[in-house]
Formats: sequence, C-alpha cells, structure tokens
Amino acid sequence: MKLDLSRIFPPPTYLTMPAMGVDISDSSLKYMMIKASSRAHQSKKLVSWGDIDIPSGTVERGQVTNSERLVSVLKEFKVKTKAELINVSLPEEKAYLFETEIKRDTPIKEIRSLLEFRLEENVPIPSRDIYFDYRILPDDGERSSVQVSVVAYAKETIQKYFDACVESGLRPVSFEVEAQAVARAMIPHGIKGAAMLVDFGKTRTGIGIVHKGALLYTSTIDIGGETLSQSLRKVLGADIAESELTKLKNTQGLIRTIDSALVYEAVLGAVSVIKDDIATRMQYWHLRNGNSDARRINTIVLAGGSSNLKGLPAYISQSIGITCVRGNVWENTLSLSDTVPPIDRPHSFGYATAVGLALKHTM
Repeated sequence: MKLDLSRIFPPPTYLTMPAMGVDISDSSLKYMMIKASSRAHQSKKLVSWGDIDIPSGTVERGQVTNSERLVSVLKEFKVKTKAELINVSLPEEKAYLFETEIKRDTPIKEIRSLLEFRLEENVPIPSRDIYFDYRILPDDGERSSVQVSVVAYAKETIQKYFDACVESGLRPVSFEVEAQAVARAMIPHGIKGAAMLVDFGKTRTGIGIVHKGALLYTSTIDIGGETLSQSLRKVLGADIAESELTKLKNTQGLIRTIDSALVYEAVLGAVSVIKDDIATRMQYWHLRNGNSDARRINTIVLAGGSSNLKGLPAYISQSIGITCVRGNVWENTLSLSDTVPPIDRPHSFGYATAVGLALKHTM
C-alpha cells in the first residue's frame, strides 16, 4: 500500500517516470534501480544498487531526529548515483492501518471524503494532521460492498522525510510502508490465503500480514540482529568483532551441537521472543477474521539481513506449525533459472524493501 505523493503534492507529468527505490532505516540507506524489460516474460534488469551508512541518532525508530545528518546522507546518495526521482520507504512502526467497507458503486471522487470521516474512528490523530491513502481489495464482484485498506501517517513524519529529500536535490515520487514494498518484491502472484512477512533487521523485527497483495496489518518487535550480537558478547567476550559474530550466527545459530552450544543458548532467548510474538499476532489475525479460510495465514516469509540466522526457518516452522521459508527477494523481478543475481542471496535479504520500491513502476 503506498502513500502516493501525487495525491498530496501533485507532481508534473515527468514524475511518473521510473524512480529509484530508497529504503531509509535507522542505520542505513539502501537503494535499487530496476529497469523493465522491453520483452514480455523476460526478467527485469538491475541498473544500480548499493548502501550507505546512516550515523547513529539520525533516524530513531523510524522518526527523523536529525534532519541535517539525513540531508547529508541523501546528498551523498545523490552524488553517488546521480538519481533524481525516488520512491521512499516509510517506517511501519509509524503507520496506522485499518480496513473498512464502502458501497461498490461509490464514485471514485467521493471515496477519499468518505474515508476521511472514518479516520477519527481508527487513527488516534486528528484528521487534519494526517496524510492517508487507500487501496480497494479485489473480489469476486458478487457483494454490494468492497473492502478497502487504509494507511495513514502523521503529516509531521512524512514531511520530515519529504523536506530532507527536497533539500538534497531529490524528487520523491511516492512514499510507501516498508512491508508493502517487501510484499511486492517477495510474495508470489496468485498466492492463496494470507502471508506473514517477518523482516528480521539489524535493530528491530517487523511483522506484516498481506492478503490479495495488500498490506493489512503491521507490528514491530524491538529485537534485531544487534540484540543477538549483544547476547553473544556476554558469553564469548565483549571485544569480539561484529563480522565474527555475524559468521557465528549464520553458520551455527539455532543448530545445537557440542561445538555450537554456547551460540545456540545465547541467541535462543531473543529468537524465542520473536517466535512468541509471531504466534500471538497470528492468533489475533485469525480471530479477527473469524478463522476465515480465505484469510488464513498459510506461510511465513522471512526477509531482512538477520534472517540469515542458521536454522531460523526450521525453528519457526516447528514451533508454530506453519511453513516458514526465507523469501526470494527476486521473486517478482528476476527468473533465477536464467539469471544469476548480482547480489548474493545472504546479502539480498537486506535489499527486499529497496527492490519492492524500485518495482513500483515496472510491474
């Protein structure tokens, strides 16, 4: 689900051109440019990609806390890539999502006004201080009403990102919730039921639930790869390098052997919290939807750089009883049968949001 600036700050027609995906997190900026193929059924082409570190204290829990530093990072990005048009991620922990129904024959020009009246019932911010967008979910056309998913953000949150981009000489075409971009990149077309996305990042883990291509639920857990590193340092030594900790997580992780017992015990506690939260959110979703088979979560898809933790998919699958897999970041971009991605699989997970943002104008 996107917050499209064409509905907020009307752009000139050239802003509908393909834009670079820019994923801004608390610790890094990742970017991706994808070019659509001129031939049907042919893989798209990756034109440009990379990442830039963001200094600590610049963005905290998705909130821009130091605009000057963010402008500096964006200017570095612009010099490095020569980019002008960008699609930008928004932190899911700052998003408000809800579903509602409207009559099927409601005129398009009246939908936004109708939804504005429902914001006060679902968002704890005055409607005058909100930017929002909506998406009508596809259905069989038999009912007199249609489901609409709505995403809203405080104007202040978006405005800080927008102003930083403009001051950097960049032109933001749209803003989009991280999890929606990840879904565009990784969720196969035509999947039945709902899918849960678990974005296991450096500083936090995002949980999103996607149905019919639309993000309908998000939640954030304040546990990420850094939490596992802190636990490992307590048992292995405070001076051990992050690169070595990453290697231990990715080669031993949740596989318990005589040699890996210390690593297993160190990371298990944090991962079990994530597992419990996944189970709680899944139960809530199923109860909210009356245990509907059509909306039942049938698969859990892992993304994010910390999802490389050894044994993580099997641990979640066995604990929760639902298939959990590491997603394919290139699911809707490249055919792996005839293309070798330029980014190796372990590193690709960290680019899921940027890939999804870059795909917006190529699908």
